[in-house]
Amino acid sequence: MEGDAGERLVQCPVCLRELPAAHINAHLDRCLQAGEGEAERGWPPPCKRMRLAAAPQESEQVAGELEEPCPAAVPVFSLFHKGRGAGAAGPSPGGAGGGRGARRAAAEEPEDGSEREAPGGRSIARKLEGKPLADKLRPDTLGDYVGQERVLGAQTLLRSLLEAHEIPSLILWGPPGCGKTTLAHIIASSSKKNGTRFVTLSATSAKTNDVRDVISQAQNEKRLFKRKTILFIDEIHRFNKSQQDTFLPHVECGTVTLIGATTENPSFQVNSALLSRCRVIVLEKLSVEAMEAILIRAVRSLGIQVLGQGEQHNRSATGSNSESSEFPVYIEKKALSTLAYLCDGDARTGLNGLQLAVQARLAAGITKGCSADGVLITEEHVKEGLQRSHVLYDRAGEEHYNCISALHKSMRGSDENASLYWLARMLEGGEDPLYVARRLVRFASEDIGLADPLALTQAVAAYQGCHFIGMPECEVILAQCVVYFARAPKSIEVYRAYSNVKECLRMHTGPLPPVPLHLRNAPTRLMKNLGYGKGYKYNPMYKEPVEQDYLPEDLKGMNFFKEGKT
Repeated sequence: MEGDAGERLVQCPVCLRELPAAHINAHLDRCLQAGEGEAERGWPPPCKRMRLAAAPQESEQVAGELEEPCPAAVPVFSLFHKGRGAGAAGPSPGGAGGGRGARRAAAEEPEDGSEREAPGGRSIARKLEGKPLADKLRPDTLGDYVGQERVLGAQTLLRSLLEAHEIPSLILWGPPGCGKTTLAHIIASSSKKNGTRFVTLSATSAKTNDVRDVISQAQNEKRLFKRKTILFIDEIHRFNKSQQDTFLPHVECGTVTLIGATTENPSFQVNSALLSRCRVIVLEKLSVEAMEAILIRAVRSLGIQVLGQGEQHNRSATGSNSESSEFPVYIEKKALSTLAYLCDGDARTGLNGLQLAVQARLAAGITKGCSADGVLITEEHVKEGLQRSHVLYDRAGEEHYNCISALHKSMRGSDENASLYWLARMLEGGEDPLYVARRLVRFASEDIGLADPLALTQAVAAYQGCHFIGMPECEVILAQCVVYFARAPKSIEVYRAYSNVKECLRMHTGPLPPVPLHLRNAPTRLMKNLGYGKGYKYNPMYKEPVEQDYLPEDLKGMNFFKEGKT
């Protein structure tokens, strides 16, 4: 790029302006400090590239002919912008700056500084395009993180560590949609500002070689640049034991800081050696209050107005221009409360259900023509958008064992209402009825036993009935059996006695005692000559009780029902 005077032109990487090489350094300093596209006063950022081979004066003329004027409200962000308040990006709605929400807010700010009107239906529809709403609204800072106060509340250990940028190796365990991935995203945003490298892999698609490549890069970063690496593994329980062993030496020596997210119990799905090197953080499903806060933040970010009970929606009440092509969008507060209950603590499900309901109503309003009062989203629309059972149950996971344990203990405690509840919780969640029936057969002998010998008959009959007719007809059969067991008298006499026998066998030292000769069968003459069966008294031949020993010599007098010798 040579001008008429032979001086070379250099393009500014920030504002794309072309300047003489002697002036580029001073100009670049001003660009970076301003954080905007103004390299010199009166020079707006160009919207099209200028011609390359032109003198400085000529290039300004050509630029004026080829370029279109750029809106002053659209900022050009510095390539090296990292700070909280630098550049044109103001603070985000949640009070934290520098995130995606802050940049969107700055880009949408009106030029004259006036208060921005609530967007209408068409602009809301454009906002909902692309990524799912749950991903678009993912917070960037701990201040915007909702829920999990027990783990991340003020003055908690984990929050203090995160704010100090001291990230330990963690295993985040919790149900779907409770904030595991969001917490990792916040850690990623914070670590990148602090100069720490953050790498994300998913165990559903990553292979062992991918992990080894990341670890190799982490070793180079640590050796050459003293730079830390945080490795986030989503769904870490999908890695088998040998794949998990890959992390052990590198987590041990600090090459990588491991953060794993899982919905399964780490005690069963993660190597004990890896667990000992990580801190397990248990995240609970979100409360209804937390879900309502998340949903209200979502509708406000979209510009949807919330109507309280008894409020009417109309365009005149909000001061909207009746001549505008945009139409207002409203949602009932009751609809948000219902959605918060139905999503069962799963924020992803709640936000995606809200997005589907809003998109469906907007599509109907745009296609059929919307009334002057705008679009109203009701409780029924939200339920239709959710379209899922609100019963959280995993047949192969932790909830499976939690519910069957609760059912067993409720029947043992003779609480027929709780027993029916946990039974219904399992069956409505998709549990195999034959699995429940098999557990009832076990319960009949373990907890009822000889206090009601008919309980075992009831259990076997319930199992056969479930096998014959299946769900949903067999649910009442199981319900009858469960209530019968809850009301039946309980006795663990047989169960405890058999446990004592097993304990006796485990604690015995040396060879087990032989069967007494008089108790042995003697089908051959040789066995009779050896004394098998000699001295045995056949009880039906005696009218009175027969005095005879049946235990080995070493165990004479042992009473397993009383846990001792008599």
